[in-house]
Amino acid sequence: MRKFIASFAVAVSGIGFALRTQSHMRIHAFAGLSACVLGLIVSLKPLEWAIILLAIAVVMSAEMINTAVEQAVNLASPSIHPVAKVAKDVAAGAVLIAAAVSAIIGLLILGPPLWRLILG
Repeated sequence: MRKFIASFAVAVSGIGFALRTQSHMRIHAFAGLSACVLGLIVSLKPLEWAIILLAIAVVMSAEMINTAVEQAVNLASPSIHPVAKVAKDVAAGAVLIAAAVSAIIGLLILGPPLWRLILG
């Protein structure tokens, strides 16, 4: 059990590092929190919540993997090597894809009930 708790603490520390040092991680966290607040306002169904939460988790996980890649590449290649640049660019591209698809998911799920709420 002690090993599990230690592993959990290390993971929480990694999340904290990403939130403290990565402005995009903070933006994603704010967007995810905003989506959850909107979900509460429009009373999402359980399946809709599952999809929204999965989308949030994918984006935040991708951002953290991007951060890990950037840190490892910076350590291994302090100067900008073309292969290091490709690794960082591909990791950033993965985050972009996840964020774009998550935004579409958010619009598809939250858009119609918010529109009805706005129109009264």
